[in-house]
Amino acid sequence: MATTAPAFGLSAIGQIFVTVHDVERAVAFYRDTLGMQFLFQAPPGMAFFNCGGVRLMLGVPTEPQFDHPASIIYYKVADIEAAYETLKSRGAQFVSKPHLVAKLPDHDLWLVELRDPEGNILALMCEKLHS
Repeated sequence: MATTAPAFGLSAIGQIFVTVHDVERAVAFYRDTLGMQFLFQAPPGMAFFNCGGVRLMLGVPTEPQFDHPASIIYYKVADIEAAYETLKSRGAQFVSKPHLVAKLPDHDLWLVELRDPEGNILALMCEKLHS
C-alpha cells in the first residue's frame, strides 16, 4: 500500500525585515526604547532581535528594490534547496538563489528571496546546524 507524502506548504514565520538607514540608531531604539531582546549584529548593516519567538531583522537595504517602507516576511523552512525547487516548479518568481548570509557559532543562515504577484518581496530562510 503506497502512502502519499504530505504536500509542501509554508506555515512558520522565521524572521521579519524592517528597512533602516542608520543601524546604530535603529538598534538603540529597538533595544533601549522598545525594550526588545537584542540578539546579534552581522555585516553588512544587520541587527537582530527576538520578538516573541519571531526574529526581527533591522537592515540597510542592499539594493534599491529592497528600499521601501513595507516589511519582508521570512518563512522558515527545514531544507531551503528543496523549498526553492518546489516553489520554483509551482511558478514562484525568485529574485535570487539560496545563498549563505551569516556563519554563526552553531549554524549557518541561508536565505532566498522571491516576489508575490503584487511585486512584494518575501523570503525563505534556513538555519543549517553545524555538524
